[in-house]
This record gives sequence, C-alpha cells and structure tokens, in this order.
Amino acid sequence: MNSPSIAQLYIWLDEVTDPEIPVLSLVDLGVITAVTVENGKVNVEMTPTFVGCPALEVMKQEIESTLRKHGIADVEITVSFREPWSSEKISARGKEALKKFGISPPPAGTVFTDLELLDHAVCPRCSGTRTEIKNVFGPTLCRSIHYCLECREAFEQFKPL
Repeated sequence: MNSPSIAQLYIWLDEVTDPEIPVLSLVDLGVITAVTVENGKVNVEMTPTFVGCPALEVMKQEIESTLRKHGIADVEITVSFREPWSSEKISARGKEALKKFGISPPPAGTVFTDLELLDHAVCPRCSGTRTEIKNVFGPTLCRSIHYCLECREAFEQFKPL
C-alpha cells in the first residue's frame, strides 16, 4: 500500500472522538498537533488539554486503532507539551459541536487568566447571557458548571485556556 496523504490521515483521525465529549473529534479539539509520514511510518503528535488528562491513554489507543483499521500498520504517537494546548485550537466546527452537546464553547480570543472570566458564559441552549458560575470545577479539569437565569438550565462551559 502506498503511504496515504497527510490530508487522508487527518480525515481518518477525524473519526477519533474525545472520550469525554463524544461529539467532538480530537482533530476539532485541536489535540492532534502534527501528522507526518516517514518511511511508511505514520507519526502522530498530540498535546492533551491538560498535562494530567485522564483520557490520554484512551485517546492514544483510539488513534492507533483507527489508523490500523485503515491499513496503517506502523504508527507512533508522541505526546508533546512543546507548545501548550489552548482553547484557541478548537475549530469552529468543534465549537459548534460543543454547543449542540450542551457545553458552552470558550470565548474566542480570550485566555483564561482570572476566575472572573468564567462568570460570563453564554448559555448553549438559549444563547442567554445572564448566567452565573456555580462551580469552577466541573466533571473534568477543562470544564466549569454554570446556570442560566433566562432558561433556568444548568450547563457546562469549556474553560478558555
């Protein structure tokens, strides 16, 4: 088999979803940071959202399994923190998927440096802006819990980093 193109590899990698948010691919989440092919070996570089991400091993297994399903026998996955992950790496399609899943996407162009920033989440259900933070620590390190005063629903926000 000829080596697949980088574009084709990204199409296949787009099948790999985040274990905690299954509507979001690792490509759209921005944790796949580089893909190369050298002497028939596919090298995938990834940067998880947090250094201690509990889903890291599952993500690596899913990447390898997906590429093997498509006939790639030689796969190497490297976890790199050379350039830290940030919420700016989430694609527009990824932000839309988060919203449809009920998680408020992080605001664009904003870096999380102060807890006050989390006070201003937009409700993914009604797009209301009258929201309040209920807990800075959500079900994972990358999410916080909010409440919408307009539709009276609780929701999560993907923290801007």
